[in-house]
Amino acid sequence: MGKTIIRVPATAANLGPGIDSIGAALHLYLTVIIEEKTEAWRVNHALGTEIPRDEHNLMVETALKVNPDLPAHQLTVMSDIPVSRGLGSSTSAIIAGIKIANELGDMKLTIPQQLNWAVKLGGTLDNVAPALMGQATVATAEGDEAHAIKLPLPDLQVLVFIPGQKLLARKSRAVLPEKLPLQTAVHASSVANVLVAALLKGDWNLASTMIERDEFHEQARSQLVPELNQIREAAHELNITGTYLSGAGPTVVTFGTSPQLTILRAKLAKLDMAGSLRIIDLDQDGATVLTDA
Repeated sequence: MGKTIIRVPATAANLGPGIDSIGAALHLYLTVIIEEKTEAWRVNHALGTEIPRDEHNLMVETALKVNPDLPAHQLTVMSDIPVSRGLGSSTSAIIAGIKIANELGDMKLTIPQQLNWAVKLGGTLDNVAPALMGQATVATAEGDEAHAIKLPLPDLQVLVFIPGQKLLARKSRAVLPEKLPLQTAVHASSVANVLVAALLKGDWNLASTMIERDEFHEQARSQLVPELNQIREAAHELNITGTYLSGAGPTVVTFGTSPQLTILRAKLAKLDMAGSLRIIDLDQDGATVLTDA
């Protein structure tokens, strides 16, 4: 019996003003190899003691929710997605679980059906949609029914600043305002609308400006991630726009060309911020499945 290899990209969610709606896929991956049948689920990995190696693993739990009749298998897992850093590590496990169920159960789920399952199982749209589809996506949902459109991104890379400390999602959510004045909400929504239109039109100059004009969450969360404003200011000094807080944080993402980001990384390295700086490609294809028959 051949092996099946599932690869799911990391995601940089809350793309600018697209809170819980717009996200991008990055060239960091969770890779799962489906191997032989076993009497009980076995998940081999070197990701730490906190991550279960049996049926309690999030991927296996997800797969069994999608299809409770799946036979147990051995899985080998590798990941270069940082955990709890705003890059969709949990989302990648949910998408992998859906893919496992689809493959082992021969369910023939379409991408829209997989997206609906991801939302039903608690995935956030700005993570699950780009993880499934690649590049950038804009998505919405009504109950368990989701709709997503792939947004083209220019031939750019991203510089990600990944702090050494985790930022718990519940803490990041707690600082958000419960209400916004109508005028603020309308303006913030219009910025998000223009961002989507600019991406569809291929107007990156306008899109990158809109990415930095969020009024929904960044102002509140910047107190938890002071590096956001530091990085944005340093980027502006180099005439680079397109810096935003990924997901609930604490990772900060900046779009740019390879030469631009190389210079920015060197500039930021001098600030001695507590974390790592990595230049990463954008993922084009989303989650993929390869079967070695």
